[in-house]
Amino acid sequence: MEETLDSPKVESPLAAYNRLLQQNRDRLAFEQNWDKFLGYAKVALALLIAFLILRFVHELRGIWPLLAAAAVFVVLAIMHEGVLGRIREIKSIVLYYERGVARLQDRWAGTGECGDRFKDDTHPYSRDLDLFGRGSIFELLCTFRTRAGEETLAHWLLEPATPDEIRARQNAAQELKADVEFRERLFTAGDRVRLGLHPNLLTTWGEQVSSFGSRWLPLSTAALAILWVASLVYGFLRDFYAPVLLLSFVNLFVNSRISKRLEPLVEAVEASSSDLDLLVGILKILEREQFKSPRLVHLQSALEAGGITPSAAVRKLDRIVHYLEQRRNLLVRLLNGFVFYSVQLYLRAESWQREFGPAIRGWLAVVGEMEVLAALSGYAFEHPDDAWPEFDNERPGFDAESLAHPLLPESKAVRNDLKLGDGLQLIVLSGPNMSGKSTFVRGIGVNAVLAQCGAPVRAKRLRMSRLAVGASICVLDSLQGGVSRFYAEIKRLKLISDSAQGPIPVMFLLDELLSGTNSHDRFEGTQLIVNALVQRGAIGLVTTHDLALAQIPESMNETARNCHFEDHLENGQLAFDFKLKPGVVQTSNALKLMQSIGLVTLHSLS
Repeated sequence: MEETLDSPKVESPLAAYNRLLQQNRDRLAFEQNWDKFLGYAKVALALLIAFLILRFVHELRGIWPLLAAAAVFVVLAIMHEGVLGRIREIKSIVLYYERGVARLQDRWAGTGECGDRFKDDTHPYSRDLDLFGRGSIFELLCTFRTRAGEETLAHWLLEPATPDEIRARQNAAQELKADVEFRERLFTAGDRVRLGLHPNLLTTWGEQVSSFGSRWLPLSTAALAILWVASLVYGFLRDFYAPVLLLSFVNLFVNSRISKRLEPLVEAVEASSSDLDLLVGILKILEREQFKSPRLVHLQSALEAGGITPSAAVRKLDRIVHYLEQRRNLLVRLLNGFVFYSVQLYLRAESWQREFGPAIRGWLAVVGEMEVLAALSGYAFEHPDDAWPEFDNERPGFDAESLAHPLLPESKAVRNDLKLGDGLQLIVLSGPNMSGKSTFVRGIGVNAVLAQCGAPVRAKRLRMSRLAVGASICVLDSLQGGVSRFYAEIKRLKLISDSAQGPIPVMFLLDELLSGTNSHDRFEGTQLIVNALVQRGAIGLVTTHDLALAQIPESMNETARNCHFEDHLENGQLAFDFKLKPGVVQTSNALKLMQSIGLVTLHSLS
C-alpha cells in the first residue's frame, strides 16, 4: 500500500479500497475451498476410523492403522481450526473495506453506530448539527470497535479542544492518514464485530478497594481443597472413606458460608469484564506500532505497566474470567463445594484488581483516543480534498473558502465562501423555502465542530478562532416534559446567551428565530437577542423568511450584513442554485410550492 501511495500516480481512496477488497475476497475464496476440502477429509477419515474400530473389535487386530488414522484426524482438525480462524479474520477485513467503499459511494447511512445515546437536549448544539443519529457525523466517523472509542469521539464532538490540543490531534491523524493497514488491524482485532466491554463498569471495578475475607482465606481454602483431594485418593487406595466424608462435610459447610457473599462479587467481575479478548487484541496492536508524532508517542508510553504489557495483564484477567464462567459447567458445579473453585478464581481476580485495577482507566483512555485518531485519519484519507483548518488565537473569526456540508455527497454539495470577524459579527440570511438556508447554517456548525475536534473540514480553506458553538435549528417541543417549542427555543437561547459571557467567544447559528410568536414580538425579540450577543463579542448567523428581520443590520452599522439565497423558474418549475449572495432576497415561493403540489390553484390565488 505504501508503494502505491508514494508512486507518482496516486491511487484514489476508492480504487485503493476496491483493490484491497478484491484481494481479500480472493483470499477468502481460497480459505473457503480449504474449509470444504478439510471438512470432507474429516468426514471420510471419521468413516475410516469407525471401520477400523469395528474391525479391531471384531478381529482384535489392526490397532496401529486405527491409531494412525486417529492421529491424522487430529492433525486435520487442528489445520481446519486454523483455516476457520483465518476465514473469520478475512471476513472482518472484507467487512472493513466494504464499509469503506460504501462510505465513498454514499451508501453508509444507517449501517453503523449512530450514537443516539449521546444526544443531549441541554447541550448548545448536540441535537441541531447532525452530530448523532442515522446518517450523522458520528456514524460517518465511527469506524472503531470499542465503547471507549465511541465515548471519546462523542466527547470530542461535544467539547471543543484548545488550539494546541487540536494541532496535536491533527499531527497524529496526519501521520496515520496513509496507514490503511493500521486501521484495518484495529478494526479486525479480536473475534467479534462489536465489543461488549463496558468501560465504566470495568474502571469502577478496577478502582474499588476490596478484600474478600481475611488474608488467610486463600491459604486456608487451598489447604482444604488439597486435603480433600488427598483424602479422596487415599480412600480409593485404602478403601477407607471416613476422612473424605469428614472433609466433604467441612468443605461444603465452609463453602456455603462463603458463597452467600461471593456470588454477587463474581457476577460483578463477569459483568465488568466481558469480551476482554478484543481489548487484548487492540492493546497488542498499539504496543507494537512505531509512532513518530509526539501525541502518538505519548499515548503509547502511557501503556507501560512495569514489567508486563497491558495486553498481557488484560489477557491474565480474561483467562480468570473465562475460568470463572466455567463454574456453571455441571462437573465444575459438582466439585465446586469441595475444592473451592469459585473462591480461588475470585481471589485471583481480586489479586489482579489490586495490581492492575488503578491502571485500567488510563489504558481505556489510550485505546479510545487512539481509535478516534485512527478514525480521523481514515476520514482524511477518504476525503483528500478536505482542508486541515488553521487557528487564529487573536480575535473571534470564521473565514472559510468553498465551504460545504460534510454529510452531503460531493456531487451534490454546493460550496460557498463565508467570512465572519474583522468587524462583521452578524449575517441575517434571508431566502425562500427550500433555498438551502438551514443546510448552509448546519454546514457551518458541523465544520466548526469537526475543526475543533481535530478533523479536516469540507472546505478549500478554513481559518478560525476557538469558538463555543451555539445553535437553535432543530429545537423540538416535549409532550412528556410539557414544554412548547417556543419555550424550548427561548431556553436554548438563554443557554447560548449565558455561554457568550464565558471566556470562549460564541458562534451562534439561529434558524427561523422566534417563529412561534407574532411578527412584532419576533422582530423586537430577535433584535434584542442578536444585539446582546454581538455586544458580548459573539459572531453568527440568523436565518429568516420574515423580511422585517432584514432591517436589523441597518441599525448595527458595519457589524451586521444581509445575505440571501434565492430561487428561479426553469421550464415552469422552481429551481435553486444554493449560492450565497449579498443583500436581501427579493422573491418568495410559498404560494408557488403550494400550487405545485395541488394544495391551491391559480383560480383560488386570484
